[in-house]
Amino acid sequence: MSKRNTQQRRHTIITELEASGQVSVDDLAKRFETSEVTIRKDLTALENSGLLLRRYGGAVALPQEITQTNNNNLSKRKLAIARAAAELIRDHYRIIIDSGRTTSALVEQIAEKKGLVVMTNALSVANLLQSLENEPTILMTGGTWDPHSESFQGQIAEQVLRSYDFDQLFIGADGIDIDRGTTTFNELIGLSQVMADVAREVVVMVESEKIGRKIPNLELAWSKVTTLVTDQALAKETEKALIERGVNVICAAF
Repeated sequence: MSKRNTQQRRHTIITELEASGQVSVDDLAKRFETSEVTIRKDLTALENSGLLLRRYGGAVALPQEITQTNNNNLSKRKLAIARAAAELIRDHYRIIIDSGRTTSALVEQIAEKKGLVVMTNALSVANLLQSLENEPTILMTGGTWDPHSESFQGQIAEQVLRSYDFDQLFIGADGIDIDRGTTTFNELIGLSQVMADVAREVVVMVESEKIGRKIPNLELAWSKVTTLVTDQALAKETEKALIERGVNVICAAF
């Protein structure tokens, strides 16, 4: 089923929820002439987006004020960056999606890609991936749970990653040091560096407001970064400085 039809069906589900307050998997499957598995994936995706609450056999609506708040959590800039980053992914690629809000936004944008293998260290990303109808193969690093980054870290995770090779890594950053590379508040940077080591291309996804923000912990030096995807608010002189450091820069319109 096309992405357009999926979006239309999910929009209709939300419309019905607003009207009746609840929907059932069985009724929706009959109405859309599709499987209950597909409807459950719809409901899971909508719940992950903060638009409803799953209940046994169906779902119930969220209060309108909560829905509006959740919808504003993902900025237009993040969505624009995610769309631009998704354009870099080809069918049958093996990719890593690191934890983070900007990288999580990438998941919905890969719904039409075929034969993907996706590794992640974040439960939230894995939950989003399993709701996709294109059913990518999902791999998880395992390891030690880090509540700060809400992801798995540590030696076990690093060992699992080193058992594979990947086409691309998609990773965020807390800041961008023009002279050094990507920076982070998190002192657990070992896994990020292993992710970069096992990927042919490293794509950093970050909003322009974070570029120029210097944070003590260097995560990835520019020599490790292939492409930086940001938004069109990036200053031209900053873009030029990044290109001079060997980084391909993509500025997404929002």
